[in-house]
Amino acid sequence: MNFSAVDHALMARALRLADRGLFTTQPNPRVGCVIAHGERIVGEGWHRRAGEPHAEVHALQAAGDHARGGTAYVTLEPCGLHGRTPPCADALIGAGVARVVVASEDAFQNEGRAIERLRAAGIVVETGLMRDAARELNRGFFARVERGRPWLRLKLAMSLDGRTALANGESKWITGEAARADVQRWRARSSALLTGIGTVLADDPRLTVRGLQYAGPPPLRAVLDRDLRTPPGAHVLDGSAPTLIFHAPAARPAPADFGRVECVAVETGAGGLDLSRVLAELGRRGVNELQVEAGPVLSGSLFAAGLVDECLLYVAPVLLGDTARPLLALPPLSEMASRWHLRSVERRQVGDDLRLLLRPPNQATE
Repeated sequence: MNFSAVDHALMARALRLADRGLFTTQPNPRVGCVIAHGERIVGEGWHRRAGEPHAEVHALQAAGDHARGGTAYVTLEPCGLHGRTPPCADALIGAGVARVVVASEDAFQNEGRAIERLRAAGIVVETGLMRDAARELNRGFFARVERGRPWLRLKLAMSLDGRTALANGESKWITGEAARADVQRWRARSSALLTGIGTVLADDPRLTVRGLQYAGPPPLRAVLDRDLRTPPGAHVLDGSAPTLIFHAPAARPAPADFGRVECVAVETGAGGLDLSRVLAELGRRGVNELQVEAGPVLSGSLFAAGLVDECLLYVAPVLLGDTARPLLALPPLSEMASRWHLRSVERRQVGDDLRLLLRPPNQATE
């Protein structure tokens, strides 16, 4: 399909609007909408948070009567289902727009068949303009809707010689202040933060967003604790954010210790909890982007199981020596041909540290 330079410019504007909901829309997708007559924009909007009007509604309200006969540029297929808000497809039809350009289709809307309804109303609908960019912005939403589990981002920090902590476990701080602040933004865009019992016992993390002003809900905290060894005074049990403790069916949580969190039994697999079942449960609960901040054992298990969608890796210009702890606990390799490959999606300097965004070669959402 041939799109004009004006089409590209206005869809790019819609994507920038959608990005304003980066921290606030979950579990809904981030969506932007621009309504225009030629190059003249008459209305625009973005989805701000779940339960509130969608991007199309804000844009139509801004456009008023000027929406009639115009083109609506929407980063995601308009909703055709009755949820907490009425279908946006009906709003576009009622406003009399003549054309709708959609960046990416939405498998979740199949039952609503929004595009078919728009076309049946005489509206020209064109899809696929800047689809890759639209899917990249909502990679967590698409992962959950299309495969039933969140987009899993593994956050890691290491020295130049690939170490994450000293032999005695001390790890604060490998990276600098700027990198640690940067991590908070990645936490804020995540639906959930996950760690393992080993990290809870060693570091007592809070798994909250700190030092960042944003209007989104706090990420869900998730802990893999097969035998319920989390100490009663651990920060993850403090009730300051919604928390799930995943444990084996045989373990029985004591109400006095786990009364302010939800405990979820999960079947065990080789060496621990069934990780695929954990991710499926998080997907069922509306988790789009899952950020894992854990030690080398859990991180390595997720990576070896093919469950990692991207690695957020901070590399600090320091050396810790060969007795320090490794980045990942992975099975030994007998030949170089078996090595794990990652491709670089983004490289950025953050303070004195280098931030790499890496993905397996078969992960092609951007």
